[in-house]
Amino acid sequence: MKNSVNYILEGATVVDPKNRINRKCDIGIKNGLFCKPENVKNPIRINLDGLVITPGLIDMHVHLRQPGAVEKETIATGTKAAAAGGFTSILAMPNTNPVADSTDVINYLKRHCADEAVINVLFSGSITKSLDCEEMTDIDNLKKAGVVAITDDGKCVHNNKLMQHALEYAKTFGLPVLDHCEDEYLAKNSMIHDGHWAAVSGLKGIPSSSESIAVIRDIILAQKADWKIHIQHASAKESIAFVRDAQKKGIKATAEVTPHHIALTDECIKDFDTNFKMNPPLRTEDDRLSLIQGLKDNTISVIATDHAPHTQTDKLKEFAYAPPGVIGLETALSVCLTELVHKNLLTFSELISKFTVGPADVLGLNIGSIEIGQPADLTIINTKIEYTIDADKFYSKSRNTPFNGKKVKGKAVGTMVGGKFVYSELDQVKGII
Repeated sequence: MKNSVNYILEGATVVDPKNRINRKCDIGIKNGLFCKPENVKNPIRINLDGLVITPGLIDMHVHLRQPGAVEKETIATGTKAAAAGGFTSILAMPNTNPVADSTDVINYLKRHCADEAVINVLFSGSITKSLDCEEMTDIDNLKKAGVVAITDDGKCVHNNKLMQHALEYAKTFGLPVLDHCEDEYLAKNSMIHDGHWAAVSGLKGIPSSSESIAVIRDIILAQKADWKIHIQHASAKESIAFVRDAQKKGIKATAEVTPHHIALTDECIKDFDTNFKMNPPLRTEDDRLSLIQGLKDNTISVIATDHAPHTQTDKLKEFAYAPPGVIGLETALSVCLTELVHKNLLTFSELISKFTVGPADVLGLNIGSIEIGQPADLTIINTKIEYTIDADKFYSKSRNTPFNGKKVKGKAVGTMVGGKFVYSELDQVKGII
């Protein structure tokens, strides 16, 4: 449906990594699409001097929990949280209840997103039926239903032959394969990184090898299939080294890292705060620095939140019994600006590339840029504003963040989807939420 409001956004610095734009210029928006400013008749002019406009941010790793766990998150609350964080498109993970392993569940999600989502929701289907690692899903029909990737996120596909077939079939249908890399035997009954703080705390540790063994297996299978394997939430320095080596050999391997693994280490669990319990676990400072180096040299092309909502009741359990996972949609940009850009580890454009060009390339989609005739999805960012993260003000239904009370610099102050302001802290315009 065409948007009845046309805009010219003036005075901002426009940063579009795909098109190598980094300068002050005006942006025209007509009928929900980007257009040349001179072609917009009777526009609403909005002065954004001192702010930055980027392509709409993409998060390719989000758990919306619907269907099956709406007490934790819903399509409505999760997409509002995404909009408040500057995201215009998100990829929903399939480990719902029921699992998104059939056209029926995908169609259910599409119907509810059409009615309840305030941003673009992309869908992934599971690799195996019911995430049981025994029988492959009907990838052809999942593709026809609209999925843009397949993954068993939350679990690793341990059956090597099945994973090989999945890569071969996914290649036929042009779907990237995303994998949660974890050897279940090495990680069984464990909950934090296997290192100093595991020894001190008495909690059983998950070794880095539980991840890196699965990563190297995936790389070998991807090389044989000559198809895309994407390593989800990489956390260990060995994993990054394997992906870097694979890329040098021309193997179609990519990786993502989360803001919490960029900013935090396993020392954070010393007070047994379950908001620092996640899977994969927080690892050492050496691992954290290796992730940052991977971002700098583009071994890691994607930053994704692994937004995993849990109720406060669940997270108030004893550390050993609390579920792993943290939310991140409303904190990701601010944390990454603070930890990477303002510490001069990445340029602003390099960071935005991890939220736009990187995920778009992995998913093979024509999104994540500002181009004439394309839907006007964009994010407006104040890079200078300083504030303290307050979980009580989140749009998300859950509060399980490790960053509550953290002082950060920079945030999204406006999110536009299809030419409509969904979220706005701007004086000149109101958002939908």
